[in-house]
Amino acid sequence: MRNPLSDKTAALKPSGIRKMFDIVAEMNDPDVVSLGVGEPDFDTPWHIREEGIYSLEKGRTFYTSNAGLMELKVEISNFIKRKSGLTYDPASEIMVTVGGSEAIDIAMRAMLNPGDEVIIPEPCYVSYKPCTILADGVPVIIPLQESNDFKLTEDELLAAITPKTKILVLPFPNNPTGSIMTKEDLEPIARICVEKDIFVISDEIYGALTYQSDHCSIASLPGMWERTVVINGFSKAYAMTGWRLGYACAPALILQQMLKIHQFAIMCAPTTSQYAAIEALRNGDDDVETMRESYNQRRRFLVYTFRKMGLHCFEPFGAFYVFPSIKGLGMTSDQFARELLADEKVAVVPGTAFGESGEGFLRVSYAYSLDELKLATDRIARFVNKVKGERAAGLR
Repeated sequence: MRNPLSDKTAALKPSGIRKMFDIVAEMNDPDVVSLGVGEPDFDTPWHIREEGIYSLEKGRTFYTSNAGLMELKVEISNFIKRKSGLTYDPASEIMVTVGGSEAIDIAMRAMLNPGDEVIIPEPCYVSYKPCTILADGVPVIIPLQESNDFKLTEDELLAAITPKTKILVLPFPNNPTGSIMTKEDLEPIARICVEKDIFVISDEIYGALTYQSDHCSIASLPGMWERTVVINGFSKAYAMTGWRLGYACAPALILQQMLKIHQFAIMCAPTTSQYAAIEALRNGDDDVETMRESYNQRRRFLVYTFRKMGLHCFEPFGAFYVFPSIKGLGMTSDQFARELLADEKVAVVPGTAFGESGEGFLRVSYAYSLDELKLATDRIARFVNKVKGERAAGLR
């Protein structure tokens, strides 16, 4: 029998995040506290859920157009104009996707030819590299440095560019580090992209969750609108992960090719979710702000607590993750995460799940209540003290 599998698909490594979840699931222990899930702990606000329910009661259960409900695309256009000063035509430059992840995938497939290079700053969300490979592109990894607050610098980008470079992925606010890039940070990156004729996939799914300054989209900078695909969605800001709804905004030349792939692979995003999203964009600003304030409180607590237990912790200003360093403990990220789970029943994600440059770090989500965070960090502190004691005694 011939091998039924695609070589490039078989060669892909499974998500490192899922590996930790699988271990937790196998334990089946109610005492485990997991800080690994990148999912808001808030329920979707009631008025948004109610709109979804109402759409079902009205029998709105049919396919929408491939690109999504026009009413929703108009609201997306209004939203991105209000928040980022960007103008997109709802008829030809906006499409609704099944989460932001689908938008990443189809953007890569619509834009890449075999051998085109995609620059990916790491640590980063797990999908960019596999999506590049599946689209026959070549990932070029830039290891971001904690000394630069995990931001992409001008020198790093220039060093990675070759004649084959076509796309730069900009994953900010960043999962897993929580790093952001301000307008001042993005300006030299934009100039390079224009000079070198590079396109950008700007993943802005955490754009509403920033704690130092308002989010800036690189598409708003001179010369960048026409070479940027902006990806966003409803999962993080509106606590709508299970609704599976995202969107892409791009020049019609790019977006219409993305839509072609979406037509054949997906048909359209869930109809009920689209009606709920209209309500979210129209009347959800206060909900986002309430959740953002809560995340900010938890963020400050975790940074303070990790530093207090002797773990260096870069202060993140976006998303809902902290990225503490365990480099002084003489353990790999994977080893630390596994032993912490076994000894103290706390689940975190090794930094290496987000690229090799994540070695020596842990991703800790603060999309959990303060009570859960306090319980978990008490256990982590106990484990850290144990490891330090063993190292001092020469047992490690």
